[in-house]
Amino acid sequence: MRFFWIFSFVLLYNCNSQKPMDIQGHRGCRGLHPENSLPAFEKALDLKITTLELDVVISKDHKVVVSHEPFMNHEIALDIFGNEITPKFETSFNLYAMPYDSIKLYDCGSKKHPRFPFQKKEKVYKPLLTEVIDLAENTSNTTIFYNIEIKSKPEYDDIYTPKLQEFVMLVLDIVETKGVNDRVIIQSFDVRALEEAKLQNPKLTMALLVDDNESISSKLTKLSFKPEIISPYFKLLDQQTVLKYQNNGFKIIPWTVNEIGDINLMIDLKVDGIISDYPDKIIQVINLKK
Repeated sequence: MRFFWIFSFVLLYNCNSQKPMDIQGHRGCRGLHPENSLPAFEKALDLKITTLELDVVISKDHKVVVSHEPFMNHEIALDIFGNEITPKFETSFNLYAMPYDSIKLYDCGSKKHPRFPFQKKEKVYKPLLTEVIDLAENTSNTTIFYNIEIKSKPEYDDIYTPKLQEFVMLVLDIVETKGVNDRVIIQSFDVRALEEAKLQNPKLTMALLVDDNESISSKLTKLSFKPEIISPYFKLLDQQTVLKYQNNGFKIIPWTVNEIGDINLMIDLKVDGIISDYPDKIIQVINLKK
């Protein structure tokens, strides 16, 4: 009964295909509020998205921090004195070398974002994964799903992130403690991370992220198991590709679809979900198609 309730009342529907559309707020809703911040996630919840999409890294004191990079990205962060961080030195602000109390001092929202002119400027910090889950569980009147990207790379190991086994364990421990196992997707571009997550918890839903310079079919062969979801860069998709993988039992949830025309195209291709910096646009398009 719980499964039926979730998919009957939480997911919005694509009126052309009459199947549920998983609306995922990318980094909360980066087009409207600073990425991966509590205000961005709160706005996404207000919009009645299905899934919060977010990224995680690890601090020196082994806290799971919501951040796209394991360092202070110069595009969004100011140092603790309010000064600009330059591209040359951004990686020296290594989150894995900083306790979370120090990470929290950095302003990651007051700087104007060069690619998101309508993003609200506000002083925000990088929250913990536990804070994001608590926000959603305590404030939303619908059942929320979580798409958690593990930001690992072989070149990050033991420098910007812990060894993969520990990294995944820290994330999955929170998922288990918060009781959201059945509402979590673990996604990554790093097939090692998906293999490790599958090893630690075979019941979790996995999503293979495919970059714009990669092949979906080639990347699938690098996994020892069949993930439930394929999440490619949206321009890798056409009708034949979507049908091929859906007929083979995969859900297709592309990233990051921000323009109205592209959102319309993805809906017409009958993808299973859309990851967007502007989840409000997806809702607008779906409403217009009713």
